[in-house]
Amino acid sequence: MTGKTVFETRYGFARNEVLLANWRESPFIRWSFQNAGELVPSARIAAASDNGEAPLQDLSGLLGDSVTLAGGQETVADFLVRSDTDALTIMKAGNVVGDWFAPHMDFGARHIVFSIGKSLTAIVAGILEGEGIFDPEAPVTLYLPEAAGSAYGDASVRHVLDMTVSLDFEEAYLDPESAFARYRRAMLWNPGGGTESLAAFLLTLQRLAEPHGRTFRYRSPNSDLLGILLERASGQRFAELMREKLWLPLGAASEASVTVDMEGTARTAGGISVTPRDLARVGEMMRQGGTANGRRIVPEAWVRDTVSTGGDTEAWQRGTMAFLFPQGRYRNKWYQTGAESGAFCAIGIHGQWLYVDPKAEMVIAKMSSQPEPVNDPLDIETVAFFEALSRMV
Repeated sequence: MTGKTVFETRYGFARNEVLLANWRESPFIRWSFQNAGELVPSARIAAASDNGEAPLQDLSGLLGDSVTLAGGQETVADFLVRSDTDALTIMKAGNVVGDWFAPHMDFGARHIVFSIGKSLTAIVAGILEGEGIFDPEAPVTLYLPEAAGSAYGDASVRHVLDMTVSLDFEEAYLDPESAFARYRRAMLWNPGGGTESLAAFLLTLQRLAEPHGRTFRYRSPNSDLLGILLERASGQRFAELMREKLWLPLGAASEASVTVDMEGTARTAGGISVTPRDLARVGEMMRQGGTANGRRIVPEAWVRDTVSTGGDTEAWQRGTMAFLFPQGRYRNKWYQTGAESGAFCAIGIHGQWLYVDPKAEMVIAKMSSQPEPVNDPLDIETVAFFEALSRMV
């Protein structure tokens, strides 16, 4: 009988147990969320070659402090473990306060951020809007005429950006027989893909009877469509756009990546992988009104509209996520919490968060491998945890 390999000791399973059929299931997600490119075709988003990452900042002084959450008092360290956190980076007033990593994730490793990719893609849209290349009020068919027979045929780009397309589609993450499963085959995330492209799938989707713009409906296909619209408007592939418009100006220290389908179409709704530090840099750029390293990246008016003034309160209240932010709104694929602090955030399934508290000058990037794609009670606790950290640091 042989002993465990280094991989098995670290992750609790063998590498050959991780398959396309189970890579989003626990316990395999402890490895696969850091290595999506080994399972799904991916495009590189290079960083500046001369950028180096500053050393890890120890967060141990904070780990023993107590926070009060739904279950009572617990330490910061206990909550990080209970919420299956893989990495946490905290910035205060533009400086890294500290980093924390689970034993199965290394400092500097990339991690898939799922629907935070929607928010990153929207930043690229905001940049192109500022350049006069992309019009958020235009009809979708201006950029994608072949969408005319789909749910998007009479929708505007604004409907796509704000998730108010009246789309007949459900985010049924765990139903293998659903349209969502077909969607995941089209993006090559599930076995059996390669016969229908992501774009072809999107153009089969139909609309509900309700008018566009009335109700916030969280539907990921909207955000993949956004990536295609950006490519059509700019004439560039999404990975090139993100590198040129966001990643290099931001001063990202590490390469990012995005999964692609059979035609090389980027899965902008959820396939982007970045490091915790670089994700925090995005949050800091948004906190600074769209600037980084003394350089304007996104128009200030776009950032203000996205994180503060824009969005439809009534559409949000008609949706199914108002429980998380009762006074919140959704704009350009970012969440406004409605809190007095002015906090805003980007969120991904399995516990991915980018939380910004302007009043406390705080940015928190949290990457996780939570077993369930969606855990509403834990999301509520996580927001309370971030609020507590903002008071403590």
